[in-house]
Amino acid sequence: MARGTRATAALDKAGVGHGLHAYDYAAEVDSKGMAAAQALGIDPARVFKTLMAWVDKQPVVAVIPCDQRLSLKKLATACDGKHAQMMEIAEAERRSGYRVGGISPFAQQRPASVLFASAARQHARIWINAGQRGLLLDIAPADALGFLQARCADLCE
Repeated sequence: MARGTRATAALDKAGVGHGLHAYDYAAEVDSKGMAAAQALGIDPARVFKTLMAWVDKQPVVAVIPCDQRLSLKKLATACDGKHAQMMEIAEAERRSGYRVGGISPFAQQRPASVLFASAARQHARIWINAGQRGLLLDIAPADALGFLQARCADLCE
């Protein structure tokens, strides 16, 4: 049985429904999200990865489908900024409180603005990292957006 995490505990406390799905995490693969989708038999377009970035020196969390690539230009535009760049791994882990490969947008240690790719609204449920390598949670996109006070934007290349 999968254990809960800080992310799932925060969702539970807020009464936000979600499911937990454990899988065998493979550190050596290039696309962790694609490997998770395959392991769980889920359409990769419904498995969302959490990326940490800077937009004009402000931290931002971008949540996009695992089969897509983040456009830094679109991210900057969505944040009314001029320049976006990916956060270094050590900084992403320190700010989020999670390890890369397990970063969740929920219950980060140092919360930041969160944007979801517009594709999130196309699905009844999406799968997102639950805050631990090898553990995804499924959630209704509207619930995720509401809990995180996030918004959707065109973020992918």
